[in-house]
Amino acid sequence: MRRLLHTPTGMLVWRIALLYVVLMICRAAFYLCNAAQLGPLTWAEAGPLLAGALKFDTASVVYADGVFILLSLLPLHLRKRRWYRAVLFGYYVVVNAVLVAATNLADTVYFRYTQKRFTADEIFFADNDNSLQLVGKFMVENWYLVLLWAGLIALLAWGYRRKVQEESIFSRGWAYYIGNTVIFAVAAGLSIAGMRGGMTRMTRPITLSNATLYTADSGKANLILSNPFCILRTIGSAGSVKYKKYFTPEELPRHFTPVHQPADSAAVDLTGRNVMVFIMESMSAEHSAYLCPEVYADRAVKGFTPFLDSLMRNGLTFKRMYANGTRSIQAMPSVLGSIPSFRTPFVLMPQSLGESRQLPAMLADKGYATAFFCGSERGSMGFGAYARSAGVDRLVSREDYEARHGTGDFDGYWGIWDEPFLQFTGEELAAMPEPFFAALFTLSSHHPFVVPEKYAATLPDGYTKIHKGVAYDDQAFRLFFERFGSEEWFRRTVFVFVADHVSSEKFADETRTYPGNMHIIGFIYTPDGALRGEVREVTQQLDIMPTVLGLTGNREPYFAFGRDVLNEPGRPRWSVSYDGQFRALSDAGPIVLDDSGYEVQECPATPAADSLAQSFRALVQQYYTHIEKKSYTTHD
Repeated sequence: MRRLLHTPTGMLVWRIALLYVVLMICRAAFYLCNAAQLGPLTWAEAGPLLAGALKFDTASVVYADGVFILLSLLPLHLRKRRWYRAVLFGYYVVVNAVLVAATNLADTVYFRYTQKRFTADEIFFADNDNSLQLVGKFMVENWYLVLLWAGLIALLAWGYRRKVQEESIFSRGWAYYIGNTVIFAVAAGLSIAGMRGGMTRMTRPITLSNATLYTADSGKANLILSNPFCILRTIGSAGSVKYKKYFTPEELPRHFTPVHQPADSAAVDLTGRNVMVFIMESMSAEHSAYLCPEVYADRAVKGFTPFLDSLMRNGLTFKRMYANGTRSIQAMPSVLGSIPSFRTPFVLMPQSLGESRQLPAMLADKGYATAFFCGSERGSMGFGAYARSAGVDRLVSREDYEARHGTGDFDGYWGIWDEPFLQFTGEELAAMPEPFFAALFTLSSHHPFVVPEKYAATLPDGYTKIHKGVAYDDQAFRLFFERFGSEEWFRRTVFVFVADHVSSEKFADETRTYPGNMHIIGFIYTPDGALRGEVREVTQQLDIMPTVLGLTGNREPYFAFGRDVLNEPGRPRWSVSYDGQFRALSDAGPIVLDDSGYEVQECPATPAADSLAQSFRALVQQYYTHIEKKSYTTHD
């Protein structure tokens, strides 16, 4: 055992373990200094918080020490040289003293003022002439943290065990090079996995919002986070809050405000009903013969969503519903929080951890049980993390399905096939207390465009690679409705269907360019026919949350960038998005602002269009104003 500990690999494991100790000491200091803001900790929270902390600490260690790890295991005799060992020691102590110890201890002070962890924003915007004076002042005022920092540096230097003579377990010659090369490759793979938060096909590199997977409290999510992860992971979005200010703070709300007052009377009152939101992968409007009959006029196969079309004919259908983004992760805040994504997807911005009151949280406060369903692995693709930050209490994923039904329904790529997972979801909904709010993200209508083997010969091939998968999902919804349609909870549920974005596979010319390349399926269905009709004006994903709040009898002000389609006729009827330019599609045509904020008017110049353009400028300014404040509530 002693010999193994003194190998390069054994010493590296020891040194990395020491960094976890340092990070935990810094986290303890962070909590002690900010306990009043973070609130008390309970034993029930300890396990999830620790699990989250270890995941983010792993990313921080690899970000800071990835080079050190690889240099320590370089499969060459060079690493025995005295000067080489001195360089490694200096790297370990200096880099970790700054990136691990100093930044995390600085967070204990910084958090009191901003309620967020130290990120790349502070590097890019730390341009005050007196920055050094302020740092010195803070160091004097928080001298005990400076002493702790010095102690941690001493711990790193002592714990490095510089005088230990490291000896490889492999003999000289080819065994030395082959054995150490294998260890080097394994370490590189583990480092990549550590940075990403995993290595499965469904894993997206973790972001700050993933901390909410381990706690629904956004304040305690900051306790889970650590640096240098927070700095290096946010470099890509640093500076994104630079924006053009068209109006003074006093003028701005007169042109557009995200603060909504509840309607005096609701067009349709569905107070107390359950709400089920289906966010459907890649469900372009062109898949539907009901929404796009002209596309199928001369074609043998009349669309690929016959069941969804039948629901649209008997529900409230948004004939011109547009996505607010082109990625799945942009759809989550648009649908659940009525918050758009412009230059950077909102979920990927560190500011997304700011205070908010989104649809699940507002319904939870009215007594709704809340859940989010996705057949992928828990935590994959950032969906569950965002759902938690939006106020969802329970996450249901592939692991939950397989615990009950086994592993045979995994599609081999993304998660559980949509048909069995929808059946499982219905079983779970039947067991939930009412009223409930639930959302489900489908997976199967996605690249690589495969369907279960038993349906491969029976589903239509279609005109693009995705059409068979679209037809499969349409059938999955039909089977879900057939099985659960007679149950009491089902009859008391408002079903919202909305696509996350359009498909990458397009076949109609009009869907290849804007705005056709943003046109999606969107409608609301009630089993008792309480909601029926067509909305022919422009609508967007951002309108889902306000409209659902109106239907469920909300009587409190709320924050949303969309509109209640049934109760707010005075708000702009448009769909906003960003594709290198800010775009607002209205019934009069598109309004475009270039990335520097200057208008390129595309719709006919009329007083109404000019007023709409002013409102769009105000919306963009409001968005970045709230990003800057890191707050998405009515009481800014």
